[in-house]
Amino acid sequence: MTVVDDFYAFRPVPKTGVIYVTSEAAKLGFRSNDPAWCNLGQGQPETGELPGAPPRVREVTVDPDDQEYAPIQGLPELREAVANLYNRLYRKGLPSQYTAENVCVSGGGRAALTRAAASLGSINLGHFLPDYTAYEELLDIFKAFTSIPILLEGARGYSFTSDDLRREILGRGLSALLLSNPCNPTGKLVSDDELDRWVHTARNLDCTLLLDEFYSHYIYRGRPGSLAVESAARYVEDVDRDPVVVFDGLTKNWRYPGWRITWALGPKTVIERFASAGSFLDGGGSRPLQRAAIPLFEEEHVIQETMAIQNVFRDKRDRMLSRLERIGIRFDRAPDGTFYAWGNVANLPSPLNDGMGLFRAALSKKVIVVPGEFFDVNPGKRRHGRASRFRDYVRFSFGPSAEVVERALTHLEELVAAF
Repeated sequence: MTVVDDFYAFRPVPKTGVIYVTSEAAKLGFRSNDPAWCNLGQGQPETGELPGAPPRVREVTVDPDDQEYAPIQGLPELREAVANLYNRLYRKGLPSQYTAENVCVSGGGRAALTRAAASLGSINLGHFLPDYTAYEELLDIFKAFTSIPILLEGARGYSFTSDDLRREILGRGLSALLLSNPCNPTGKLVSDDELDRWVHTARNLDCTLLLDEFYSHYIYRGRPGSLAVESAARYVEDVDRDPVVVFDGLTKNWRYPGWRITWALGPKTVIERFASAGSFLDGGGSRPLQRAAIPLFEEEHVIQETMAIQNVFRDKRDRMLSRLERIGIRFDRAPDGTFYAWGNVANLPSPLNDGMGLFRAALSKKVIVVPGEFFDVNPGKRRHGRASRFRDYVRFSFGPSAEVVERALTHLEELVAAF
């Protein structure tokens, strides 16, 4: 009897980097609750109590009305809470203010980005290399727009100025640009006057900035103990006319990834299109969790949580960079934000001197990392070549607890010493 391995009606669907590495680890016995394993590949932060942070939500009450669908655009009260938070953090004293109509709530970050991608027309959409692995399939599945890669150079610390932005918009005919800021995986942050100039350039050249700001509270610039948050929303002149859309959620900046509550913030006419796309793509998010999330947007709560995140994760970042550098891993730049370190492993002994080699070997020590080639975003595999330009890189996550990170670093030190 012949076994059919595939079905003609379906195409192969690639895994994102995180799913690939955890799937490979699962073949060797990895389970997320197994204390023997150290997952430095994870894309979520630790979700327990942190010193100085508000108490974690332990239970959710379900109102009788919550048995019904939530509105596609999200509960009005939650949308208003999101808009008010951005106004308080970034737009005090400015005449143009966000309202609930500028917010579209989704059931997860990928859902929010998928709504945006489904709403784009026949345009050229720029994206950076390296960047978030899930962008690859997102930029390929919708055929209305053409994705244009823009290579960032490690030798320049992955810098990209407003002059570079202007040149790319005019030279490649970009109508939109998608990026994570701070960047996953490099940790590079565009902020302050530079981000202001980006928004000014986008406004003048009518190029929509689609900014994934899911790590915008994980920023390590400035003095320890001082609050550092950043958003392009700070530099918008008119919230309904400037071509700026930001995406964020409870996933990272509030450390509630399991809630799957995210949002897009932008001009009302754009948000209306996202809601229309959501009506056929995903149908909207969880009503009980949206209602339970509203108190989490109180300004004092957000400030306390963000300060705690920055204190704890800065220490983990510094410890990780120090120990990995001692075993020969090089960093083009220390991450300004996120909870990732983007390391070049080319100087390690073979077979640890490329991302996939280190990944495979680290599994023997029950440590998971993500090879850099997954961040070489290549929608539709239109760019050909045997080797990725990021084959010498690895993304190390310091999202897990300090205890897990320290144990993983010890195992990696032992691994390198063995070779």
